[in-house]
Amino acid sequence: MGVALRMIRSFLLQTILCLLICAGSSFALASETVKSVHARGHLRCGVSEGIPGFSARDAAGRWSGLDVDLCRAVAAAVLGDPARVKFVPLKASARFPALKAGRVDLLARNTTWTMSREVLLAVQFPAVLFYDGQAFMVPAESSATPAAALQGPICVEKGTTHERNLMRFFAARGAKVEALVIDSAHHAADALFAGKCRAYTSDASQLAALRLQAPGGAGRYVILPERISKEPLGPVVHNDDPHWASLVRWVMYALIEAEERGITRATADKAVPLAIARGSSDARARADWDYSMRELGLRQDWAVQAIRAAGNYGEMFERNLGAGSPLRLERGLNRLWTQGGLMYAPPLN
Repeated sequence: MGVALRMIRSFLLQTILCLLICAGSSFALASETVKSVHARGHLRCGVSEGIPGFSARDAAGRWSGLDVDLCRAVAAAVLGDPARVKFVPLKASARFPALKAGRVDLLARNTTWTMSREVLLAVQFPAVLFYDGQAFMVPAESSATPAAALQGPICVEKGTTHERNLMRFFAARGAKVEALVIDSAHHAADALFAGKCRAYTSDASQLAALRLQAPGGAGRYVILPERISKEPLGPVVHNDDPHWASLVRWVMYALIEAEERGITRATADKAVPLAIARGSSDARARADWDYSMRELGLRQDWAVQAIRAAGNYGEMFERNLGAGSPLRLERGLNRLWTQGGLMYAPPLN
């Protein structure tokens, strides 16, 4: 073998070795959360203390809701079993400290994506799960009162964006309002029901959920039509594991893509992989898909497992929030983009 050929071979071997070492160390560094979840045997998911439609427990202790379904879909994609989730109920004021302290792997708790939260708290919002807006709930006899004409005190939950939005809304109209800041959503709703405040302001979906618990029935309270903010709600993860953020993001997008393709919980087992059909002649695309899947630490059948666990996004919405649920919310902005909404999954392949 000539000197030049030996040098070339040596260079190629060193290059391949370097790439393998770098790839391996990168995976080890980037997948700490996945490895912890596997070692522990379950996903720890931070949820609300009880918001019907999003995360609430029934009398038997079983959790249900849109946020809960996402947690189960992630557990199914990573562990192959949607039941392998430990739900950790958190107050709004405790949710980010719990995430930062490593008490939860994933926060799925009606949390608004903002620049200040993402940058200052060093967290990542992988995607938007539900588009909402801040509204006001008032006694039915005040239903004709415009939001700008409300008199205080107005109840608002501690540790949310709602207090700042409330003050901005009235300041922009040259008015001031007294805010009664309360430690939890349930206590804020109870204060309204007890007549301690004239209105309660929060995400419209949360108000609809809490109104179901009103003494005398939900009809005694109304949600005013005005929306005073944009509230893109979604899951949150720590920003030190980009692969984990990507994994949560693509599990959620797979559920949206499934609805667009007509794949349901009932048909998931027979459905082709979401990005590339089995037997595709596009070997490069298939290789990219397989490599991406391995890099994230996902199971081979992760998409099928996620859809089978939660259903597609439309099924999740209908079951927890839509006409088939006690909340009976319109999908509105949460329709697919093909139906005039904002729900849109980037291409998976």
